Amino acid sequence: MPRRCVYAASFDPITNGHLWVIEQGEQLFDELIVAIGTNPDKRYEFSLEERISLVKASLNGLRTTVETYENRFLVEYARSRGAEFVLRGIRTELDYQYERSMKYINSDLDADVVTVFLMPPREIAEVSSSVVKGLIGLNGWETVLAKYVSPAVHAAFVDRFSGPEASTSRPDR
Repeated sequence: MPRRCVYAASFDPITNGHLWVIEQGEQLFDELIVAIGTNPDKRYEFSLEERISLVKASLNGLRTTVETYENRFLVEYARSRGAEFVLRGIRTELDYQYERSMKYINSDLDADVVTVFLMPPREIAEVSSSVVKGLIGLNGWETVLAKYVSPAVHAAFVDRFSGPEASTSRPDR
């Protein structure tokens, strides 16, 4: 039986940190499902359709499946997809505290789904979607942003926030 894993996030936008976790997940598991989550209480910079497109464009030939899910516990979604594992990235102590709590809740809901934690390398450890969105609008943001996201995500931000047709407001953080 193949080892199937779900890696879920909002991916608003997908960052190089997310991509690192996906690449590692592909090495660890036979099948990896990247699940784009939606939360009706959260305001996203990119629509669900845009996030799907940006994730797919950023994968560059990786064999990962891209899906969406909403309004359910991650462990329940993973089980519905036949996954025995969920993959989570940990960048900071705060991430660890939150993810540890979620791991225990997920274990209470389904002890057969194992949570696997990965810690990214130092050079991308602080990269998050919030940090990426916080760069927009500052002088030289286009050059700095390119270090933290795929070319597809970079182009989407430049299209949205540069030039006379672009929105003049910075994204929500």
